[in-house]
Amino acid sequence: MKVLIYGSGQLAQMMYLAAVPLGIQVSAVDVGNHTVVDPISKRSLELSIEDAIEQADVLSVEFEHVPEDLLEQAQSSGKLLPNSEAILAGADRVREKAVLSKLAIANSEHRIITQVEQLDEAVETLGDKLIIKASRDGYDGYGQWRLAHIEQLDSLKNTLSQLDLQNVPLIAEKMVPFERELSLVGVRGLQGDIQFYPLAENLHHQGQLHVSVAPAPDITENLNQQAQLAFKKLVEEYDYVGVLAVEFFQVGDSLLVNEIAPRVHNSGHWTQQGTDTSQFENHIRAITGLPLGNTKAKGKSAMINIIGCDDYSTDLLSIKNCHLHLYGKTVRPKRKMGHINLTGKTYSELAEVMTTLAKFLPIQAFPKLLDEADKLAAID
Repeated sequence: MKVLIYGSGQLAQMMYLAAVPLGIQVSAVDVGNHTVVDPISKRSLELSIEDAIEQADVLSVEFEHVPEDLLEQAQSSGKLLPNSEAILAGADRVREKAVLSKLAIANSEHRIITQVEQLDEAVETLGDKLIIKASRDGYDGYGQWRLAHIEQLDSLKNTLSQLDLQNVPLIAEKMVPFERELSLVGVRGLQGDIQFYPLAENLHHQGQLHVSVAPAPDITENLNQQAQLAFKKLVEEYDYVGVLAVEFFQVGDSLLVNEIAPRVHNSGHWTQQGTDTSQFENHIRAITGLPLGNTKAKGKSAMINIIGCDDYSTDLLSIKNCHLHLYGKTVRPKRKMGHINLTGKTYSELAEVMTTLAKFLPIQAFPKLLDEADKLAAID
């Protein structure tokens, strides 16, 4: 069986690696130059996209920002999973907010901004603490602005007036005083069967995910039910097939959806060592019609992103329960270079591994690591 993935980055690479033991061939589309490539070497396969689509049994994506002409071509083949409607909802915050409202899924109060003057009304109705997001092409903290107090409004309006808001509207959200950020990664198969991974707790720095811990500590059954209900509503709405990630803000005993990601997700990388069946393998299983794999956590896990640096010691591989995953990229500020998965039987054991890991890292590039280790050490 052959799978064609749109996007040729690390997520396609990890899907390829998960598919090999299943006897499934994976190739990728470099959406920047419209070429079909090997997901590992990035070498051109000297194959047109049209021929690759014809040869493939199923098409999928590694990220939602696929150029719409390519997405339309993929959808017209009848082989795209998940479908383009779901992918576009993840790529466009206006569509995303619309489906959340339609399905009565709780999310942050917001206004859609197509001209800067509408920010005045947004402040009047939502207050003077706002986070403003580009509706498309924003990720890892890019395409976002904050209004912390009313005195900043005129300056912010001046900045945003330079943008084409008719073509790419903004979403002005009320800044939520959340306690923490959580994400649910789940998978739905061709026959509608669903498996959930445990909720993960995510720690961000400057708009980027730095650390995920799973299962997240202090998760009640009520929180689980809220997260899983939101997931089920979304996958049923789109007749979704594959892995879907839903990011939440926890506010007291309630969850508000922050974003949806119609693909394998950074906060699910811990599943590579933390479960029997990783999110990457389960995505391949789902879209090819294979039975879904076990998603239960084996113990406690942490995923630490390596961002914008390569001056760590590979001696970290000597640490028990430590696994390094590199993406083969050249260093650039804020670029995800790889990740490190850690496991332990308990949170305190996991914290001990995290503290040991810090000795092998330029700690200034991992600002969330030791604080999170201290928190986990106090749980057990």
